[in-house]
Amino acid sequence: MARALPWLALLAALAAAPAIAQTDPASIAKGYHAPRNALGQPDFSGVWSNATITRLERDPKYGERLQLTPDEAKAIEGASDTRNARLRAATDTSNTDPDKLPECQSGATGPACGYNAFWTDPGTRLIRIGGEARTSILTAPANGRLPARRATAPATGPRPQFGNFDNPENRALGERCIVGFGGTSGPPMLPVLYDNHYQIQQTRGAVVIVVEMVHDARIVHLAGGHAPDGVKTWMGDSVGHWEGDTLVVETTNIPERQAFMGAWKTLKVTERFTRTAKDRLRYAFTVEDPAVWDAPWGGEYEFAPLQGIIYEYACHEGNYALPGILAGARAQEKERAEAGTSAPTAKGSKGSD
Repeated sequence: MARALPWLALLAALAAAPAIAQTDPASIAKGYHAPRNALGQPDFSGVWSNATITRLERDPKYGERLQLTPDEAKAIEGASDTRNARLRAATDTSNTDPDKLPECQSGATGPACGYNAFWTDPGTRLIRIGGEARTSILTAPANGRLPARRATAPATGPRPQFGNFDNPENRALGERCIVGFGGTSGPPMLPVLYDNHYQIQQTRGAVVIVVEMVHDARIVHLAGGHAPDGVKTWMGDSVGHWEGDTLVVETTNIPERQAFMGAWKTLKVTERFTRTAKDRLRYAFTVEDPAVWDAPWGGEYEFAPLQGIIYEYACHEGNYALPGILAGARAQEKERAEAGTSAPTAKGSKGSD
């Protein structure tokens, strides 16, 4: 599909974007200059991780304070290390009741636990930018909290629908091994319970971000404009350009099935990638959707490098949940049919996609 757009129209679209978080020159390592690849671009290639115990939203007790004191950061990380050691201890084999499982890494208990701590990797350290530990990923609004949602904004959770167990297409995208869950694939790209690994590859016309979960590959086109409004790909339509050493990426055309906190139709996410040190890649993002939030909001963190490669996320090979859920629904339907009863319906639900 042709992506060409008159350059004046593209510049006008970029100029209309609201101001987003800029990289503070003082936070770039003294004397540091981003290396260049063979194309002369700032070199972001490699494997990176955004795993962190820093919360997306700030604890209200910190108010508008962006940084933690060294003592506060030490206490938070120490408490996390202690908790991780406890959760990674050998499981009590005398407990044979799956509904009474101990707390797992996600903080859940009982059958909602899913994984014990051995299988998760949410990070062990706080975000630090310019050496300062942060109170939250969010930096705007100043209180580090999500802005108010409009009264007419759609719900943030999955839409209720009939036939939720009828076929694979009605199940969640992560469950179907199409895209990762929890915003890991982005945009914006946010850390989750595990697999917070990204590989960046650069060409003259595109930057490709490979996400470990669920083997997603987001292509950022470096030429032309956005695809027509009716063309919606799983992670949206990402168009980027260079501003000095910073890659600026604007993403629109998010599909409804991958709505971000209920936003999709008029959602726009702007991201900025800047190499700030040999071992740091700054990531800043702004989210805006006038149909959902009263004001744009955003935040930042820094990726840390990883040694090695990203291996295949073998999602389908271990996907016992999907066939199990559908088989269970068919068994229930058979039981109801034999008993002469009909399946219950969800009150107030809507038709599926």
